[in-house]
Amino acid sequence: MKAKLQALKKFAVGAAVAGTAVAANAAGTAPDFTTITSAVDFSTVITAIMAVAAIMVGVYVAWRGAKFALRAVKGL
Repeated sequence: MKAKLQALKKFAVGAAVAGTAVAANAAGTAPDFTTITSAVDFSTVITAIMAVAAIMVGVYVAWRGAKFALRAVKGL
C-alpha cells in the first residue's frame, strides 16, 4: 500500500511540474486571432441586437406609461 501511495505521489508531482511548464509556455506566447477576427463582420449582428433592445425598451416604456396613466385615472 505504501509503495502505491509513493508511486501516486511521484506521479502527482510529475503532473504538477508538467502542468506548470505547459501553463508557463502558454502564458508566454499568446495566440494570434487577428486573421480570424478580421475576416468576420459583426456590424449586422450588432445592428440586429440593438434593434431588438430598442423594441424591448419601447415596450417597457409603453407598459410603464400605461400603468402610470391607469394609476392617475384610478386616483381621481
